[in-house]
Amino acid sequence: MVFIKSLAFFTLFTLAIAAPVRREVPQEHSHEPILVRVRQDLNLNNPDQITDPVFALLGDAAAAQGAGKITNLACLQQAVADQAFTNAKAKNDVAGMTNALLFRAIERNTGQVGLKSALCTETAKNPEIAAITQHQDPASDGAAAANKAIVLELAKQIASIGGDPLEALKSGTFAPGDKNDSTGRGNSCDDANDANGCIFTQNLLVPDATEDEINAAVAGVSGGNNAAAATTTLPLLLPPLPTTALSRPSLSL
Repeated sequence: MVFIKSLAFFTLFTLAIAAPVRREVPQEHSHEPILVRVRQDLNLNNPDQITDPVFALLGDAAAAQGAGKITNLACLQQAVADQAFTNAKAKNDVAGMTNALLFRAIERNTGQVGLKSALCTETAKNPEIAAITQHQDPASDGAAAANKAIVLELAKQIASIGGDPLEALKSGTFAPGDKNDSTGRGNSCDDANDANGCIFTQNLLVPDATEDEINAAVAGVSGGNNAAAATTTLPLLLPPLPTTALSRPSLSL
């Protein structure tokens, strides 16, 4: 039965990403450990019958094939993160809640380099999830400032549940691509076989903020009742950012 379900999902996912719709070169597996963990937490209780979290990172045409009961595709990524957060919270699992927040913030694929993805206009059940949105294509207008604001808010929400706010940097995206590139290649990567996430192992992530900016943003944020739980849960299986990535290069958008 497990094999049949896995085969069915693989077939559906293959058909989805092979559909003749215009989009950037795939990058939905760039943050693979975040995707893997949110899948585990979503599957604990999945009332909306979302086929797999990866569909939330695809464009609408492909996402619709795995969205389950979610009809507003701009909110599929939020729905996945929100339910995964709820499931992790029920276990007092700070690592799982942190990962759900990270998933909510990673970039969703769009039809071309420089094109922003639509924002969800619905309110999440969990205020921590509701406080953040996904990264936007780094080549889109105002992306550097917008993505930095997302990461700083993400850090605050992670700190509020007793997690490590510096984990927020791992939600970052790539260096901006060329808007005039008709191939949609950008500077992304996509490798489902890289358990550590190709954006990390290939040193492609561009941090949106410095550690000092993160620490300043979360100053005074209380971890509440979850602070003690952070020491009793397994850490996220995410690699540390390369030390060379901590100084943020200037971007030309």
